[in-house]
Amino acid sequence: MTNRLTPVQWLICAIASIGFAFDIYELLMLPLIVRPALASLVNAAPGTPAFSYWVGLLFWIPAIAGGIFGLLGGYLTDRYGRRRILTWSILLYAGSAFLAGFSTSVWMFLFFRCTTFIGVSVEFVAAVAWLAELFSDAKQREKVLGFTQAFSSIGGLLVTGAYYLCVTYAESLPAIFGQHEAWRYTLMSGVVPALPLIVIRPFLPESPVWEAKRLAGTLRRPSIRELFSPSLKRTTIVTTLLVACSYGAAFGAIQQVPGMVPGLPEVQGLERPAQQVVVSAVQSYQEFGGLAGRIALAMLAVWIVGRRRLLWVFQVPGLIIIPLVFLIPARTDLEIFKWGMFLAGFFTVAQFSFWGNYLPRVYPTHLRGTGEGFAANIGGRMLGTSFAFVTVSLVAPMMAGAPPLQLAKAATLVVAFVYGAGFILSFFLPEPAGPDLPE
Repeated sequence: MTNRLTPVQWLICAIASIGFAFDIYELLMLPLIVRPALASLVNAAPGTPAFSYWVGLLFWIPAIAGGIFGLLGGYLTDRYGRRRILTWSILLYAGSAFLAGFSTSVWMFLFFRCTTFIGVSVEFVAAVAWLAELFSDAKQREKVLGFTQAFSSIGGLLVTGAYYLCVTYAESLPAIFGQHEAWRYTLMSGVVPALPLIVIRPFLPESPVWEAKRLAGTLRRPSIRELFSPSLKRTTIVTTLLVACSYGAAFGAIQQVPGMVPGLPEVQGLERPAQQVVVSAVQSYQEFGGLAGRIALAMLAVWIVGRRRLLWVFQVPGLIIIPLVFLIPARTDLEIFKWGMFLAGFFTVAQFSFWGNYLPRVYPTHLRGTGEGFAANIGGRMLGTSFAFVTVSLVAPMMAGAPPLQLAKAATLVVAFVYGAGFILSFFLPEPAGPDLPE
C-alpha cells in the first residue's frame, strides 16, 4: 500500500472483516439447515409440495424484508452516519440468530430469518461506505475493500465447519425442547462472531468524510429519487440488474447444492447424518473457491483499470463453466462435482466483492449508502435471491426425475440465464469518472 495503516485503521479493517464474515455466516446457514429444520417444524420431506413451498418462502420472504429494510438502512446510513447504523444492525442480527434456534413453529423461524436478513442487509451497506471513505488513496482503498470482503468467504467456511461440528456432536450439547437437533445449535452459533463487534464498534470513529461534511453543514439530505436523476439513472438501473444477476447465480443454483448432493450415486445409500456430512464437504469446496475468487478480485482490482474488463474476468469463464457443472457432475460424480463447485464459487463470489469496490466510486457522499442500498438490496436481496424460489418452486417441478435431479436440471437453466443476462448488461455498465470517490 502507498501509506501505512494507522492502528485505528487496522482495528476498523479487522472489525469490518469480522462483520463481513458474520454476514455470510448467517446467509449461508439456511441452505445447510433447511431440510432438517422443515422436517422438524412441519414434517415436510424433500420432493413434497409442502417442502417446496416452505423452502421457497424461507429463501424469498427474508430476502424481500432484507431488500426493503436494507434500502431504508442505506438511507439512514447517509442520514445518521455509518458507525451508528452499523452498531444497531449488528445487535439486530445477532439477537435474531440466537432466538431463531428456539423456534417452535415454522412461522417463528421465518420471522427471525427475516430480522436476521434485515440486519445483514443493512450492515453490508454501512460497512462498505465506511471503509471506502476511510482511505483517500485509491489503490489503498481498492485493496482494503477487496481483502476485507474476502473474509465473507471465511464466514462461509466457518458456518460449514460449525454445521459439521453440530451434526457430529449434537448429542453432547444441551437439549433444546428435549431434543438434540443440529440445526438449532447451528442457528444459535450465529451469535458468537457478533460479540466482539457489539463491544468494540460503538467506540470506533465515524467516517471522516461523512463527519466533515456534517460538521461543515454541507452534507446534503439523501434522496432515493435522486438515484434516478439524469446523471445517475443509468448507473442505478444497470448496477441493480447486474447485482441481481450475481445473486441469482448464487441463490438460484449454488445455494441449492445441499438438495442435489443426496441424489449423487455415491451418496444415495447413506443415512441422513452421513449425507449431511458430505453436503458440508461439498459446501467447503465452494467456499474455498469463493475465497480464492475474492482474493483474486482484490489483487486484480488494483491493476485492471477498466471496471467492465475486471468484471469480465469472472463473468466470461463462469458463463461457460458453471452451467456445465450443474448439467453433468451434479448428477453423476461426487469428486468432479466438488471441484466444479470450487470453480462456481470462484467466478460467482468474486463478483460480490466487485460490487463492494465499484459502488462507492459511482455515488457521492450523501447518496453513497442509499445508492449501495438500492443496488445491493433491491437488486441483490430482493430480485437476485428470488431466483431461489424460481429454481425450487417454479422450474424444478417441471423437470423429470427424483428431487435432486430436478434441482440440478433447474439450476443449469437458471444459472445459464442469469450469467448470460449479466454479460449482456455489463456492456452498459458506466465506468467511474476517476480513481477518487465522488464528493
